[in-house]
Amino acid sequence: MATIHSIMVAVDLSRYSLPTAQYAVQMAFDLKADLLFVNVINQRDIDAVQSIMATYATFDYEKFVSDRMRERFESMAELIKRSGADPATTRSVVRIGVPYQKLLEVIDEETPDLLIMATKGRSDLADVVMGSCARAMYRRSPIPLLSIRGDKFFDQ
Repeated sequence: MATIHSIMVAVDLSRYSLPTAQYAVQMAFDLKADLLFVNVINQRDIDAVQSIMATYATFDYEKFVSDRMRERFESMAELIKRSGADPATTRSVVRIGVPYQKLLEVIDEETPDLLIMATKGRSDLADVVMGSCARAMYRRSPIPLLSIRGDKFFDQ
């Protein structure tokens, strides 16, 4: 088994993010590994807002995007703090795009040894065992992926 030096934690800031982060923090502590929290703003959501607001002359697309990025970084900082992560060994990244594609890009760039993510996320649809991003990552992740089951782990 390979030594784990770096753990990437994919979070969408849904209700599953804090328990996922806490699990990752404990694992990183036990393994003496660094943490990289990653959040992706879905390009589909950005495009929808842009198309709706395009008719308004006062809509500033660049400001809208920069405000969303700032809000996500602030939310990530709060999540990291609440999870008990060590600030000295924890970083965060926010990207815009197709979530699974951006997660794969971060894996290529940062070369973590392990990916941790919840099986469900923002949509939290009833009767859905696994979210679409999680499903895509299971098929494509080039590194080991630890899934945290929302329906069992979080609802206790």
